[in-house]
Amino acid sequence: MTSPPVLLVIAHGSRDPRHAATVHALVRRVRAMRPDVRVETGFLDFNVPSVRGVLESLETEGVRDVVALPLLLTRAFHAKADIPAVLADAPPRLRIRQAEVLGPSPLLLSALERRLYEAGLTPADKSSTGVVLASAGSSDPEAIAVIAEIAREWRHTGWCAVRPAFASASLPRTEDAVRELRELGCARVAVAPYVLAPGFLPDRIARGAERADVLADVLGPSPEVARVLLERYDEARTPVLAAAVGA
Repeated sequence: MTSPPVLLVIAHGSRDPRHAATVHALVRRVRAMRPDVRVETGFLDFNVPSVRGVLESLETEGVRDVVALPLLLTRAFHAKADIPAVLADAPPRLRIRQAEVLGPSPLLLSALERRLYEAGLTPADKSSTGVVLASAGSSDPEAIAVIAEIAREWRHTGWCAVRPAFASASLPRTEDAVRELRELGCARVAVAPYVLAPGFLPDRIARGAERADVLADVLGPSPEVARVLLERYDEARTPVLAAAVGA
């Protein structure tokens, strides 16, 4: 029986040790959910193992099929340029498919709400609470438009209001969105970081949330994120399986 493709989770990496720890915790959850799939982790920068190093090791072991999954919430520069460039330089005997980024997904909205409820809100608070959807930010217009659309979609689930905010590259900042929701008349304001792991930009989001009533945790290794990751893997591996059946 043909083994399923190896799932290579590609994380950005960070000097902040909390980043890698969170990535590894998420990968452990994914492994527990799908023990039939081999899951490896590679980093683009700052941490080891590197993506290139993992790919070379897999090729040496005789692995042939790999699904490379960007641990990213939007299709910005890393997904469009950095990761394809690294994969293009992979050992030629590897058959690699790049999966789609994680967002947008209804499961990620569920994960955001999970974090808000863990921070103290309840479903009964929704209609009187304004939420700041705080992302890392990007200079890519497509990525910014996706965040704005997620905020609009989330607003329709019952929150008083939802406003996007960005820690870098784009405006408004988290503190500006908090102030806007106050002026709008929301009884309370909550900040929901739309980021996967702690680090420099999430810390900036937290500082911008000082005047909010509630600050949720990052998405981290939540079960919803792990489920999205496996969805993207299955979507990407389907053509590989079809080719194997037809061979």
